[in-house]
Amino acid sequence: MNSSEDLLIHVIDDDAAFRRSLVFLLESMGWQIATHASAEDFLVAVPNPAQAACLVLDIRMPMMSGLELQQTLRQRGWMVPIVFMTGHGDVELAVQAMKHGACDFLEKPFKDQALLDAVGRAVKLGGETRARNARCEEARTLLDRLSPRELEVARLVALGLPNKRVGRELDISEKTVHVHRHHVMEKTGVGSAAELARLMLRADPAALD
Repeated sequence: MNSSEDLLIHVIDDDAAFRRSLVFLLESMGWQIATHASAEDFLVAVPNPAQAACLVLDIRMPMMSGLELQQTLRQRGWMVPIVFMTGHGDVELAVQAMKHGACDFLEKPFKDQALLDAVGRAVKLGGETRARNARCEEARTLLDRLSPRELEVARLVALGLPNKRVGRELDISEKTVHVHRHHVMEKTGVGSAAELARLMLRADPAALD
């Protein structure tokens, strides 16, 4: 397993004995675990929660609740896979958490395997999300190399327009379009209009609307 910081599973619960039991269980699967006694402690200790593998989070805690932490993370743009742990009678709250993007919820007491399965799904989802975000960021970095005019040409080329039509749309000569198109392909490293379209859509799914 990659030992980098971004593969940490964060357990957040105000019950110290319960946290220790979860660490023992999760570490038995080879995962790296960090524990926090409160949502506030987590926010102080983890500068970029979006890099977490997932959170195992108690829904009810003193001060900031699990739901409030989820809301805070969403407001700050940190989309983190969360497995909520709920007490008896908290299912309605857990359903609310799921509607706001939580991966799963488990009602205490739960079976060890149920937790392991839920965390496994959350870790997988987190990995897929980080990989997708990395591809998006890479595409944006490549497109940032383009001048504003080159970006205009790139968009029209990606839409399948021939050079002559691109020239008419931008009120420039076909020869100038050819030069810009060459620069676009060179700077982004793509070899066709189809590859350029895929690159632009990875950077922004609405780029070709």
